[in-house]
Amino acid sequence: MLDQDLKQQLSSVFEQLSDTVEILYYDSKHADQVELLSMLNDVASTSNKIIVRPFESKTSDSPEFEIHSQNYFQKNNTQETGIAFKGIPNGHEFSSLVIAILNADGKGKFPDEGIISRIKNIKGPIHLKTYISLTCENCPDVVQALNQIAVMHGNFTHQMIDGAYTQDEIEKLNIQGVPSVMSNGKLVHSGKISFIDLIEKLEKYFGIDEAQTAKAEVKDLGEFDVVVVGGGPAGASAAIYSARKGLSTVMIAEKFGGQVQDTKGIENLISVIYTEGPQLSSDLNKHLTQYPVKILEHRRVSHIDKETKEIFLQSGEKLVGKSIIIATGAKWRELNIPGEKDYMGLGVAYCPHCDGPFYKGKRVAVVGGGNSGVEAAIDLSGIVGEVTLFEYNDVLKADQILVDKLKSIPNAKIITNARTKTVIGDGKRVTALEYEDRTTSTDMKLELEGIFVQIGLLPNSGFLKETVELNKFGEIVVDIKGRTSVPGIYAAGDVTTTPFKQIIIAMGEGAKASLTAFEDRMYH
Repeated sequence: MLDQDLKQQLSSVFEQLSDTVEILYYDSKHADQVELLSMLNDVASTSNKIIVRPFESKTSDSPEFEIHSQNYFQKNNTQETGIAFKGIPNGHEFSSLVIAILNADGKGKFPDEGIISRIKNIKGPIHLKTYISLTCENCPDVVQALNQIAVMHGNFTHQMIDGAYTQDEIEKLNIQGVPSVMSNGKLVHSGKISFIDLIEKLEKYFGIDEAQTAKAEVKDLGEFDVVVVGGGPAGASAAIYSARKGLSTVMIAEKFGGQVQDTKGIENLISVIYTEGPQLSSDLNKHLTQYPVKILEHRRVSHIDKETKEIFLQSGEKLVGKSIIIATGAKWRELNIPGEKDYMGLGVAYCPHCDGPFYKGKRVAVVGGGNSGVEAAIDLSGIVGEVTLFEYNDVLKADQILVDKLKSIPNAKIITNARTKTVIGDGKRVTALEYEDRTTSTDMKLELEGIFVQIGLLPNSGFLKETVELNKFGEIVVDIKGRTSVPGIYAAGDVTTTPFKQIIIAMGEGAKASLTAFEDRMYH
């Protein structure tokens, strides 16, 4: 099932395994069981540390297996890792299987001790199931994060479920988007989410060990010449330039790569003819690790004391930066209208590529008339029964070639001068979108089953409202050299007033802010 080139790659990857990892498959009469065993045996053939064997007394109506091992995250003197799969992890999920095998042996990229301690502090027992689609590009991130948390937590299990094998469950649970994370039949989360946001959601949903939290004190991580807040192109560039000047440098990032991780094809990064977001993020990481930069990933800044330059993290840690460079980028905007959050994952979606197939033959709306919105409407038109694009202004903002393409599609409609007001549902799913016709001030309602939000980016600057000057859009006001309104605090990239939100510009602005910080340090 696996070609020879892939087997050779896996052999190299699995060379780092030190203990035996067992893949225990359930007895199943399903026609796809043969395909599952073929794939698992091919994987096992690439390393003498991987064993595939039947899980005695365990049966299933679908292809299903667990991963067992013994490592330093060992659970209750057993070989259980808490990781299980229902279905055949092909497509995008094949990487989830490979990483799960590594994680089961304590290998791969784990968070640092501060984050591991926070994970262990979430109240158990926790048993989660994540329903996925093999065509979903966001699902592996959630599956891999929960698998890793299962390995690290003492009382946590996680099962990836390919929804193609459980259509009755999908219908019963009213799942309309992937990934959907369920606990005892209740939705914990649906859709894309960062690792740090996932931890926070689990803490809120299941609670934390209050006794341990009460004992915890603010952990002082020390003082650095430069603290870079943000792990995207601007942040990576700033950190590299600072380290090259011989300055002690630390980077605080929610996730390395930032918004670039969500970018598909990149064709305008000069000298790089074509790349994709995850690959560029990986390349940035490789470049950064060539320098002595301390990276604190999966962290979020709570606030900054602009007088002392103390930076307080939501994780209960703090540090001091003689110079601080803010490069936190931006995130997708939400509509912020009644019903949006209530029906997130139940008809409200943000990724047409991931969730579009769930709306085959149905009526959907796309909110946003820029390039991303029009492109989403064009893509969805080939799947759904009818797609209606809503734009607040009287004309679409997208490139004319895209607008012309959308207008030529029979099952696509465009409504301009429309202010979305309320997402309407029946308690289980979206049923309509209420909007105001701005030309007549009349409230209208469109019955539909899905709403895809594509309205641009919002600067990640909320934690700085009392620290530096922001404009009315929430962007950090910077001068030509990246200085903010507070001496010693600089900013770069999409979070700032610098025009044109482009990767190549963010990289240059990150370098500029770093050089400015060095210049100020030397001459002021």
